[in-house]
Amino acid sequence: MTRALLIAALAAPLLASPAAAQSVRPLPPGPSPWDQHQYQADQHRYEMDRLRLQSDRREATVRQLELETRLNRQQMDSRRTADPYVPSSPPALRSPDEERAARLSATQRRETTSDRVGEIDAWLERRPN
Repeated sequence: MTRALLIAALAAPLLASPAAAQSVRPLPPGPSPWDQHQYQADQHRYEMDRLRLQSDRREATVRQLELETRLNRQQMDSRRTADPYVPSSPPALRSPDEERAARLSATQRRETTSDRVGEIDAWLERRPN
């Protein structure tokens, strides 16, 4: 008899499970045709909120990348070595004869240049054939 009770105790859950599987909870009723527009408006509002959040995240990412870029450029500029300052040397002192020779050669160069430019001007101002 104890065997029969033991077998019955073990078989009871197995026999009850198909009955439980057949009793499925019914689905809740769908929205009524009159409330359909409210649910659709809610869906649109949720989607707009999702898109706004996505846009805000992208703008924050852009600001962060701009800041990082600015910091990287500043770091690169700070690492760059500056050219050492080399003061210009004062002009060499020349004797009066050297000064006069430099003035004469400058005058001669100026006159030669003006003569050549005068020839070009005269050629440009000639009368056409």
